[in-house]
Amino acid sequence: MTFEKIKKNFGFGMMRLPTDAAGVIDSEQVKQMVDLFIGSGFNYFDTAHGYHEGKSEEAVRECLAERYPREAFVLTDKLTAFMFDSEDDIYKVFEEQLKICGVDYFDFYLMHSQGKVNYDHFKRCNAYAAAQKLKAQGKIKHVGLSFHDSAEFLDTILTENPEVEAVQIQLNYVDFDDPGVQSRKCLEVCLKHGKPVIVMEPVKGGSLVRLPKEADDVLRALNGGGNAGYALRFAAGQEGVFMTLSGMSSLEQMRDNIGCMREFKPLNDAEKAAVSKVGEVFRSKHLIQCTGCRYCIDGCPKRILIADLFSDMNAKKQYGDRNSDFYYGEVHTGHGRGKASDCIKCGKCEKVCPQHLKIRDLLEEVAKTFERGGA
Repeated sequence: MTFEKIKKNFGFGMMRLPTDAAGVIDSEQVKQMVDLFIGSGFNYFDTAHGYHEGKSEEAVRECLAERYPREAFVLTDKLTAFMFDSEDDIYKVFEEQLKICGVDYFDFYLMHSQGKVNYDHFKRCNAYAAAQKLKAQGKIKHVGLSFHDSAEFLDTILTENPEVEAVQIQLNYVDFDDPGVQSRKCLEVCLKHGKPVIVMEPVKGGSLVRLPKEADDVLRALNGGGNAGYALRFAAGQEGVFMTLSGMSSLEQMRDNIGCMREFKPLNDAEKAAVSKVGEVFRSKHLIQCTGCRYCIDGCPKRILIADLFSDMNAKKQYGDRNSDFYYGEVHTGHGRGKASDCIKCGKCEKVCPQHLKIRDLLEEVAKTFERGGA
């Protein structure tokens, strides 16, 4: 299957946009990023209602839709489980998303973050059928899904919904053969069903850019290319992948990513061997496999910045970074935000974690590390 409107195989994921100290999206910088992206020949944008606590879709309208003709860009949005309780709700939510984004149709509309935890809800509310009705009205060009679960369960969903046109999966060189994420196996299921693949988390939330020194040294020995570039090219070079997303947070990141994807070349054999070695080093650090999606934070009753605390923990593990103690004590747990030891173990975070992390147990570990024994 081909999607003629798409110009290149690299997309702007609008889930980690630049923000100021108060968490407000830096619209002027986003506009510059959009201009550079489109000016470099790319046109695929990806958003969801939950990104930036609902502000990502607004940024799409302000920074993209109000500044470029509709035919100049491809836009993907998503239907998330918390947004609806019935089929009727879906149509209302959808129209609101169109309005917020400032468009009259979506090129791709995905059933968001599908897995055992929410698929039954989508089935009960006839979500897949509702999307097809909206497609028949011309308001959706292509219906797809994004996925976070086992390859076996993905096979079940695609068997039950053969009309799905594209699948978005997490894929990077660290997770490719990870038994939890199952990137390779999920990719194989998509190929089996003939579904084109959109890649998310190709740089694992930035983790494959900020590498431990011994891993970074492996890539530097190749004498060319940046860490993000190797990760993006690994993902984009897989069979069946037609789009690789990057959640860029600055104009500098945008320039770096465009530099390696403008004239895309898959990894050669030496580069493949190098990223395989980097993956081994990365896994040996036993880091918390958090990608910083921040889904866990919105519903936390104690307002714990879970992803940020995990970042502090990883920095301490990788580099013995003393700054991580400062950020934990002064930045990430201040201003009314909870400490790791404040966790009441309600489990809301674990229900929405795409990585299926045991967040409650990990917060205990964080508390012991930063709070001299925790609670």
